[in-house]
Amino acid sequence: MTDQRAPLDPVSAAIVDSGLVAVLRAPTADGFAAVADVLVAAGITALEVTLTSRGALEAISGLRRQLPDTVVVGAGTVLTDDDAKAAVDAGAAFLVAPVSGLGPQSVPFYPGTFSPTEIHAAFQAGAPLIKLFPAGGLGPGYLKDVRGPLPDVRIMPTGGIGLDDIAKWLTAGAVAVGLGGPLIGDAATGGSLTALAARARHAVDAVAFARS
Repeated sequence: MTDQRAPLDPVSAAIVDSGLVAVLRAPTADGFAAVADVLVAAGITALEVTLTSRGALEAISGLRRQLPDTVVVGAGTVLTDDDAKAAVDAGAAFLVAPVSGLGPQSVPFYPGTFSPTEIHAAFQAGAPLIKLFPAGGLGPGYLKDVRGPLPDVRIMPTGGIGLDDIAKWLTAGAVAVGLGGPLIGDAATGGSLTALAARARHAVDAVAFARS
């Protein structure tokens, strides 16, 4: 079967290249700047700031100024077109949603899906990457089974993925994985940045192992 996938835009290509998207979610975004510095130093170059975090839009703007141009910063938990516009205006380079259904966007949009029907619909609609959510309860075997009949989809599982699961998902065919709590832990709310650095290095090493 020929590869029907369109070439990726630069932002989506950067996410695939990194293999990881760090999902920053906390009651407030006050700690995200320090967390981002640690993640980037460890080699994680794609960050998703969830709009459920108070101050998320300001954090996106700040991270875009703070971090190197090689780091892509996007917005997560984008549920409405108004959310999307506000996030893009703040500087988000990509948008992620737990569901599908938003209209066309001015930056890459990765809709949330769960079933093969939803995955195929998102693919047909032109989504460059498709979020599988919540992925943890499904497991890598589910992704492998889905990619049998849908080999051309680029799927990014997110939700409930532990550090020790990264390589399994990538080996099953994921183009990248989204990692929230298991990676960030309590670092965004005053927890140890040293422990965060160790987890981030573990995650980066897992990607390298899966792709070696």
